[in-house]
Amino acid sequence: MQLLHHNTAIAMRDGREVQLDTKDLVQDDLVLFSAGDQIYADACLVSGGLRVNEAQLTGEADEIVKKENDTIMSGSFVVSGKAYARLEKVGDDSYINQLTLKAKEVSGKEESEMVHSVNNLVKAIGFLIIPLGLILFFQSYVTNHESFQVSIVSTVGAIIGMIPEGLYLLMTLALALGAVSLARQKVLLNSMKGIESLSRVDVLCVDKTGTITENTMKVTQIFSVHQNENTSREALKQYLAASPDENETIAAIRNFFVSEIAKESWAVLSTFPFSSKNKFGAICFNEGTFILGAPEFVLKEKLEEYRSYIQKYAESGTRVLVFAESKEQPFTGDLTQTIEPLLFILLENPIRENAAETFSYFNVQGVEVKVISGDNPVTVAAVAAKAEIPHADNYIDAQTLDTDEKITQAVEKYTIFGRATPQQKQKFVQALQANQHKVAMTGDGVNDILAMKTADCSIAMESGNNATKQIAQVVLLDSDFSHMPHIVTEGRRVVNNIQRSASLFLVKNIFSISLAILSSLFAFTYPLQASQISLISAFTIGIPGFMLALEPNKQRIRGRFIRTVLQNAIPAALVDLLAVLIVMVCGRIFRLSTQEVATSSVILLAVVGFIIIIKLIQPLNRMKTTIVLFNIIGLIVSGLLFHSIFSLSKISPITIILTIILSLMLESLMRFFQYISNRLFATCDQWLNRYQAAKKISEI
Repeated sequence: MQLLHHNTAIAMRDGREVQLDTKDLVQDDLVLFSAGDQIYADACLVSGGLRVNEAQLTGEADEIVKKENDTIMSGSFVVSGKAYARLEKVGDDSYINQLTLKAKEVSGKEESEMVHSVNNLVKAIGFLIIPLGLILFFQSYVTNHESFQVSIVSTVGAIIGMIPEGLYLLMTLALALGAVSLARQKVLLNSMKGIESLSRVDVLCVDKTGTITENTMKVTQIFSVHQNENTSREALKQYLAASPDENETIAAIRNFFVSEIAKESWAVLSTFPFSSKNKFGAICFNEGTFILGAPEFVLKEKLEEYRSYIQKYAESGTRVLVFAESKEQPFTGDLTQTIEPLLFILLENPIRENAAETFSYFNVQGVEVKVISGDNPVTVAAVAAKAEIPHADNYIDAQTLDTDEKITQAVEKYTIFGRATPQQKQKFVQALQANQHKVAMTGDGVNDILAMKTADCSIAMESGNNATKQIAQVVLLDSDFSHMPHIVTEGRRVVNNIQRSASLFLVKNIFSISLAILSSLFAFTYPLQASQISLISAFTIGIPGFMLALEPNKQRIRGRFIRTVLQNAIPAALVDLLAVLIVMVCGRIFRLSTQEVATSSVILLAVVGFIIIIKLIQPLNRMKTTIVLFNIIGLIVSGLLFHSIFSLSKISPITIILTIILSLMLESLMRFFQYISNRLFATCDQWLNRYQAAKKISEI
């Protein structure tokens, strides 16, 4: 993705203007910028003036006036004006390219935990299948002296049992349906892992503007310092009519007076456009000189007199501007003259309508919200409090966090971070990840790219910069943050359902691999045929797995994917293995035919299959019960009607009694093996935690 779109530039060569490719420009080249141009290199203005939008760099939409000797940064846009500038940093040395290179160095994880786990499982199974298949065939054909046909059938049956057929299809279908569901909510997935990643996060990092608040600004109140408010308001309306400034702030004040148009325009003597350096603008009329800007920069020595007003509103999340009059003429623009405040103007970005509800949802779900902004931390904290973000009064100025150690401590201690740079945002995310958190990052400007690339899940607004939208895993097409709970819910549905369906698949795989290994070690013929494995798989894995993958599921995702799947699958697989081995031993004792042993094994495997299904889908409801009953009936009917296809035979009374006794024991065996499995996994977790703690101590 290219952040800079311009391919040509107008430069001075040999005393005349020539058009060059931007890659051919060098340091100290004199170039021309005009309205609509994107600034492709860091430069210093030599002559002329520009009005520049630096939203891509700072995340703030205000337009900045640039004059001679001012620096313009690559990645910003020229809104109006025309100027010559001398290039200072070009190519890879420019600010925007340095930021881009750092973003490229951040290796985005291409696979989600779920997909990565499934891929590793399939690789491991694939590694085992070929040697095990060859050993089984050799053992059956050479050692046991079975016929070639019997050896092939038993080997194929074992191999089919080892293959997790349908698991990839199930996962792809569930993810695709999740993407379609989100598309209906105007949510675009650039990466399929986004839906899983967001459902797993426990820390959500957001910006103030565009996430907590609307992107638009509005005036909430204008109040007069003196009694002559009407005169002051008339002066402000004349100022707005004459001002060349077109930034968001001026637009908001103009909208406030949209129905109050000045009857007669005052004659303008001179103007001083708003500057990010001076933080004010001024216009000289015959009627007086009037100034609009930040109180800290306009009032100077009179600031203390009005500080209580300003602090009161700043702490409530409101931006305060002062409209003042200069009592001395002529006005020089340096505010050394006596300034008399006339009006205080209160502006704010409206809190999003559903912001409080959205953040309340995340709080209930155990997701901690961190607000990371470039604005004043006091103002950001006040806005966060209005949105009912927990611990919004716990804020810090990021400029004080000048070491990695301070950042590591601060990310756990504070909720609000103000005046944060792009590099700091990335370090905040890295520090949270180092503390074992899953982090999601929202953003809309280039200043958010580093943090978004580093985060486990990245979310961009459609109203944001194209760069952020292209690197984000999730894009909110209507820039409505209230869709986030739906994304989390959909992600949980997909991951939880795939997780339990994968457990069903792995029961068969673990059982088949274990039985194949025992068959190789103890030289007995694999007892099940491919058709029998397919029958069991269809009604205890495939059909219920696909049906359950589509049902609603809002449960929180707990634990790692592979751990949860194995913890569910291993006990059932061991019960399967034990049941089949008991049938085989009893078959030799009571001299049962191989078909009777196989038929009894199929029945027992089916019973275990339905026990694990019922366990995984708790709590039961009408839909789940219907799915289970449908598959039980389907299995029985298929076995009775197509018994010859599935190599099922009539079984003797002693086999019936044996099968019934074992069936009654299966649920108790499942509980026993589940208990053992839980204890083993808990012990492994303790060892892992101790190892990680020891590793951290050694690093210190």
